[in-house]
Amino acid sequence: MDSHTTVERAQRLKQLHAQHKPLVLPTVWDVWSARTAVAAGFPALTVGSHPLADSRGADDHEGQTFAEVLAAVEPIIAAVDVPVSVDLEAGYGQKPADLVAGLIEVGGVGLNIEDTVHSDGGRVRSTEEHADYVAGLRAAADEAGVPVWINGRTDLFMHAQDAAGVLDEAIERLRALAEAGADSVYPVGIQDNDELLAAVTGAVTVPVNSTAHPVRHDLERFRRLGVGRITYGPLLQFAMADAMKDMLKPWAP
Repeated sequence: MDSHTTVERAQRLKQLHAQHKPLVLPTVWDVWSARTAVAAGFPALTVGSHPLADSRGADDHEGQTFAEVLAAVEPIIAAVDVPVSVDLEAGYGQKPADLVAGLIEVGGVGLNIEDTVHSDGGRVRSTEEHADYVAGLRAAADEAGVPVWINGRTDLFMHAQDAAGVLDEAIERLRALAEAGADSVYPVGIQDNDELLAAVTGAVTVPVNSTAHPVRHDLERFRRLGVGRITYGPLLQFAMADAMKDMLKPWAP
C-alpha cells in the first residue's frame, strides 16, 4: 500500500473515533470476515490476535512471530478500503520502532498493545515499562509521519482475583498510557461490570475500549457507561462458531 493511502486511512481512523461514541470496530481474522464486516456497513476494522491465530492453526499469546502476523494481515488490509487496526499483543519482542515500521509497511494504521509479555513467561509489565513502550510507539509513528492510533491495553483486571481491588492501580496505568501517547485505553475483563466500566471511563480523558459480545451485549449500555470504542476480541468468531454448529447439527450423522 502506498504511503499516501496509509496516511489517509490513519487520519480517517482518528476522525471516526471522534465522530462515533462509541466507535465499533468488528474484530476480523481473514479476508472473508473483513469484507463481510465492511459490507455490513462498518467504516473501520481491527484484526484480533486470538481469532487470527485460531484461523491459522496457531496459538494465541504470541504463538506466531511478528513476521508471520504481518504476512497474515497484509492481504486482509489490502482487501478492504477502510482503516484497519491490528492487535499486536505485547509486541512480539520487537522494539517499538520496528513494530510500527512493520505495521505501516503492510498498511495498518492502528495497533493494540498489551502489558502481558507472553514471550517472557507471561509477566506483566510495570506501569512505567508499559508507558515507556507506548511512548516509543508514539515517537516511531510520529517519525514515520503516520498518525497510527495506539490502543493501550492493560490486563490488570483480568489477572486479579478481585477486579475492584486493582481499580486504582489500573486507572493509574491507563492515565500513564494516555500521557505517553496512547489514543485510547483498553482495560480488559470488565465488560460485564457497570461499576468498574463507569469508574474507568470517568477517570481518563481518552476513549475507553471495551470488549463486547455481538449478541449478548447491548450497544446502548456501553454508550451510557461512557465507553468510546468497542472491539469484539475473539467473541465474534466464537459467536459465529456457535451459530455454525447449530446450523450443522441437524445434518450430522
